[in-house]
Amino acid sequence: EKMNSAMSEEPDALSVVNQLRDLAADPLNRRAIVQDQGCLPGLILFLDHPNPPVVHSALLALRYLAECRVNREKMKSELGMMLSLQNVIQKTTTPGETKLLASEVYDILQSSSMSDMDNVNEMNYRRRKAQFFLGSTNKRAKTVVLHIDGLDDSSRRNLCEEALLKIKGVISFTFQMAVQRCVVRIRSDLKAEALATAIASTKVMKAQQVVKSESGEEMLVPFQDTPVEVEQNIDLPEYLPEDESPTKEQDKAVSRVGSHPEGAASWLSTAANFLSRSFYW
Repeated sequence: EKMNSAMSEEPDALSVVNQLRDLAADPLNRRAIVQDQGCLPGLILFLDHPNPPVVHSALLALRYLAECRVNREKMKSELGMMLSLQNVIQKTTTPGETKLLASEVYDILQSSSMSDMDNVNEMNYRRRKAQFFLGSTNKRAKTVVLHIDGLDDSSRRNLCEEALLKIKGVISFTFQMAVQRCVVRIRSDLKAEALATAIASTKVMKAQQVVKSESGEEMLVPFQDTPVEVEQNIDLPEYLPEDESPTKEQDKAVSRVGSHPEGAASWLSTAANFLSRSFYW
C-alpha cells in the first residue's frame, strides 16, 4: 500500500504545482494564494522535491507571486523560504535555468526590506554566487520582450507557455495579456529568434520583438522568417499537456486562469487539502 501511495504521489505533485503556477500567473489570484495557509508552505516544500520539473514549476509560481509587492514581506518571512531558495541555488544537480530562476526569486524577496545600498550589494553578491555555480557558459541572463499576434485568450496562452517551456535556456516568463506581450528571461547564449520559432510552431501565433529606439520610443521588430534550430529540454520530463493531464476529469473543479474568481478560490482550497495530506500528517 505504501508503494502504491509513493508511486501515485509524484504525478499528483506535478499536476498540483502546475495548477498553482497557472493560478499564480493571473495577477488577480496572487494575494489570495499567499494569504492561504497551505499554499505557500506547500510551494516551499516543493522546492525540495526530487522531481526537477516540480521544483522549476514551484519557482515559476513563486516568481509570479513575488511580482505583487504586498506579498514579498510575507513570502520572505515564511518559514524555510530563503533557506530553500539557497539550497536550490547551491545544489550541484540543479539545472542551470532553475538556479537562475531561484536566484532571481531570492533577489526580489531579499530586496523587499533592505536599504538601497545593502540591496545593491546583496543582489550583486547573489549574482556572483549564481554565476559561480552555473559555470562560464551561463554568466548572464537577458530579458526579451515579445509582442505576440494571436495571444488573445487563456487557451492561446497555454499553447504559448507549452512552446516556451520546451526551449532549453528559457528561465522564466510573464504574460501581459492586455497588450499581447510576453516578457521572457533567457540565458545569454540563447538567441531570441529561437523564441519566435517556438511560438510560430503553434501555427496560430506569431512573435515580434519589442525594442526601444534611441529616443526611448517602443518599436516592433519582426524576426526573420527563417526558422532557427531550437534545443529542447530533453533532460527534464515535459510538463503534461492539458489534454493528457491526469486531472482532466476534475476540470470542473479547476479554474482556468483568468476565468471565474470563485473557481480559483475553490481550487485553492483543493490544493491546500492536497498539500496538508501530503506533507503534514
